[in-house]
Amino acid sequence: MAKAGKRFRRLKRALRRPFEWLGIGLGYLVFTNLTHKGMLRVCDFVSAVMYRFDRKGRDNAHFNLGVMFGSLDPKREELIVRGSYRNMARAVGHAFWTCRNAVARARKAGEMSPRGAAFLSANKPAVTVSGHIGCWEILSQLAYLEGHQMMSVAKDIGTGAMTKLLMKARMSIGQEIVPAAGAFRPLMAGIKAGKSLGLLVDQKVKPADGGVWVRFFGQPVSVSAAPAFFALKAKAPTIVAWSRPLKDGRYRCEVINTYTADDAKDVWGMTQRCLTDLEGVIRRHPGCWVLNYHAFRRTPKPEGVAKLAENEAKAAERAAKGVVE
Repeated sequence: MAKAGKRFRRLKRALRRPFEWLGIGLGYLVFTNLTHKGMLRVCDFVSAVMYRFDRKGRDNAHFNLGVMFGSLDPKREELIVRGSYRNMARAVGHAFWTCRNAVARARKAGEMSPRGAAFLSANKPAVTVSGHIGCWEILSQLAYLEGHQMMSVAKDIGTGAMTKLLMKARMSIGQEIVPAAGAFRPLMAGIKAGKSLGLLVDQKVKPADGGVWVRFFGQPVSVSAAPAFFALKAKAPTIVAWSRPLKDGRYRCEVINTYTADDAKDVWGMTQRCLTDLEGVIRRHPGCWVLNYHAFRRTPKPEGVAKLAENEAKAAERAAKGVVE
């Protein structure tokens, strides 16, 4: 049965590749030749189609909302899920749209808040942290426009050739993209050379791959501790931010929180705080988050539960001492 399941999954991937290539090719051919408004209209159409046919994704979205908020009004829940698909399609559309005239188009599509601009001006290099909320693709672009040499991480999508093609699209503005597999060495070398890092921390990373168990919407999740780790090693400050969608289809990069290099000495504590920062924004804007990702379906093993409890106890003890002092 296990072998049959593996063969079936390989067959599905093989059958899916032509359609993935078609989607990537259309992204290059269509999105790069559209106006900004035209790109948004196409994305909204695509999102409606995705919502209609992505049954598994819709199920994940409703499950996640149940974990996050408990029972919601069905009509409101549907609007949130539809909004999430729309936001995701626009974020991907933006990545393709900025393949051409990247600098000019990034300036047209987004703006940096004064607080964000002030932080980036005063801190080079920096670790920039966000999640898959708003248009995560534009955050590193805006930091690049503020004068930072940026390095980000990309996971494999589809075939190796397709992953390279998507990486090439994301590098069009001048930022560096490194594959997730083996990213540690180039990221460490980059930040030590004065380059800033753009990292997303709201997806699962196994403890064996550098993940740590923290709380997210009250649930244990294993996420990357890379932001705190690199900030600690490079003695660099950290900014947690997100790109707020504006009514005209543009984005505004807003600061959620900032941390000093000393804050990174507590790697687990800073990782937890970054997730809590993002949770606050997602609670206010759930339709801006990628809800169809299976965020809460993995539970820790007993040793993971014990480690999380230990870290939470230490954090509570430090907090109590701080109050006393």
